[in-house]
Amino acid sequence: MNNLQKFKSLSFLKWGFSDFHSSFCVRPKTLILFYSSRVEIAEDLHLDEIRAPKFSSAARVSRAAHNEAQEALLEYLHCTRNLPFSDAEHISKNSPNFLGKLLKKAKDEQKIGHYLTKYFRYNPVNEFEPFFESIGLKQSEIDAMLPRNLMFLIDDNVLLENYHVLCDYGVDRSKIGKIYKEVKEVFGYDYGVLQSKLQGYENLGLSQSTVIKVVASSPSLLTGVVNCEFFQVLEMLKKVGIEHDWIKGQLSEKNTYQWNQMLRILSFFNEIFCSEEEVGGVIQRHPGLMLDGSGSKTFSLITVLVKLGFKNRELSSLFLQFPRIQVGTFTRNFRQTLLFLIAIEMEADDIMKIISEHSTFVGSFALKKPVSILANLNVGKKRLCNMIKEDPRQLKNWTLGLRVNPLPNSGENEQSLMQKTVFLLKLGFAPNSEEMKKSLKVFRGKGGELQERFDCFVKAGLDREVVSEMIKVAPQVLNQTKDLIESKIDFLVNGLGYPISSIATFPSCISYTIERVKLRFSMYNWLKEQGAAGPSLALSTILASSDKKFVKYYVEHHPRGPEVWEKLKKEFNA
Repeated sequence: MNNLQKFKSLSFLKWGFSDFHSSFCVRPKTLILFYSSRVEIAEDLHLDEIRAPKFSSAARVSRAAHNEAQEALLEYLHCTRNLPFSDAEHISKNSPNFLGKLLKKAKDEQKIGHYLTKYFRYNPVNEFEPFFESIGLKQSEIDAMLPRNLMFLIDDNVLLENYHVLCDYGVDRSKIGKIYKEVKEVFGYDYGVLQSKLQGYENLGLSQSTVIKVVASSPSLLTGVVNCEFFQVLEMLKKVGIEHDWIKGQLSEKNTYQWNQMLRILSFFNEIFCSEEEVGGVIQRHPGLMLDGSGSKTFSLITVLVKLGFKNRELSSLFLQFPRIQVGTFTRNFRQTLLFLIAIEMEADDIMKIISEHSTFVGSFALKKPVSILANLNVGKKRLCNMIKEDPRQLKNWTLGLRVNPLPNSGENEQSLMQKTVFLLKLGFAPNSEEMKKSLKVFRGKGGELQERFDCFVKAGLDREVVSEMIKVAPQVLNQTKDLIESKIDFLVNGLGYPISSIATFPSCISYTIERVKLRFSMYNWLKEQGAAGPSLALSTILASSDKKFVKYYVEHHPRGPEVWEKLKKEFNA
C-alpha cells in the first residue's frame, strides 16, 4: 500500500418558486357571468364555431366537474369508440393532463359533462395521447411517440393485443409505459409471442409475481430469447443460498438493471470471499452492492480501494463488515475522508494506516470541510493530525450537522513564538525591533523548526554570519521544509552550476518553485544557444522579473522565442 504518494494526481480525487396571490386569479363564476350573453347567443351554433373562454391557469375545477369529465371520456372511449370497458375506465381515470386540456375548452363548470359529450361528437381526439399518459409516459415522451397516421387505438390491433397480454398477466397498467419506452418492439409482436416469453421466465423457476417485477424493471428481458446473463445471475444467487424469488423484493420498477454488470460483481465476490456462504450473506445483508447502479457503484468503490493498495483479503473484510448504508453514499464519504486527511497534510503512511484499519468506519459518515473544522476547533493542521492519529474515531465528532466546539489552548503557539524570538536574538536581531517584528510576522510553522532550516545553508558552505544577513533580508526562505530547501540548493548549485555565493547575493531565489526555476533557465539556455542572450546573467535577472517582462526583454529577442516559451510552459506545467 505505497500508492498514497500519488493521491493528489488521481482523477478520482478531482429550485425558485413563483408565488401568485389568489387575488390575481379570475374566478370561474366571474367568467361565467361575463360570458353569459355570449353563451346564450352561441348555444345553437356548431361547437366548432364557439370560441369558448378558457379558465385562468390558476382556477381550480371542482371534484364533481372533474368526475364528469372522466365519465364523458369513459363514455366516449367505451360506447363511441368500442374500447373494452376496463381499458376505457383506466384511460379516463389516469390521463389528468389530457383531461386538463379538455377542461380548458369548457365555458361553464356546471355543464362540463354536457359540453364534452358534444365536443367528442364533433371533435374526435387522438386516443393515443390519453392512452400513453395512462400507462405512465410523460407529456414530453408522448409527443415524440404519437403515431403519424393513426388516431384511434382500435386501428392498432397488435399494440392493444400485447398491451392486454401484459395487463392480463398482472403487470400494472401504469407501469407499462416504461416497457413501451424502452422496448417498443414488444408491442409489435405477433399473437402469442409475448405470452411465450413471459412463460419462458416462469420455466426458469420464477413465480408469476417475480416475472412481473422483473420485466417491469428490466423491459429488455422481453426481447430476444431468455436473457442468459439474467439466468446466470439467478443461478449464481441460488448457488450461494439465495432462492430465485428473493430478487422480487429487491427490484424497483423505477430503475433499469444491467444484468451483465450484476453478474460481474457476483463473480468478483466469488473471487475475494472464502466461501459461498459469505457471498450469500453479504448480498442478503446489502443487496445494494449488487443492485445500486447494477453494481457500478460497488465497482467504483473497489476501484478507489485497489488504487490505494487494498488486496483481496482487505476487500473481503470491508464488505463482510459493510455498514447499513447505500454503497454510493459510503463511497462518497470514504473519498471525502481521504481528501480531508490529505488536506490537513497528514503523512502518507499515517493516512494509509487509518484507511486500512478503519475502512468501514471512515465511509460511515460525511465530514465537514477541513477549513471549517480547523476554524471551529481553533487548531493547526499538525495538532489535528496528531489528534486523529491518536484516536481516528474522533473524526465522527466532526460530522455534518454536529456542532464543533473549540479545543482548549494547548500553549503551543506561545511556545513557538518564544522559540522564534530566541532564534532571532541568536542571529543578532535587536529585541522588540521593527526588524524582529517584521520577521516574526513572516515566519510560518513552529519556532523549533527554524534552526534546522537555517543549518541547511551552513551545511551547503555558507558562513553563519552570511546566512544571518540573508535571513534579515529574506526571512521567508525559512518558511520551507528542510528537505525542500536542500533540494533547491542542490538544483541551483549542482544542476545549474551557480556558486553557493550566488544564493547569498540573491537569497529570495530559494523562495521560487523549482518549476519556475526550470522554466526560466530552460528558456535562458535555449536563448544562449541561439545567441539571443548573454552568457552569464545573474540569478535575480533570470528569476525576479515577471513573466511579462521576461518575455518582453528576453524571449521576444528571437523570432521563435514565444513558440519555445509556450512549449516549455506546458512541459513544466507553469
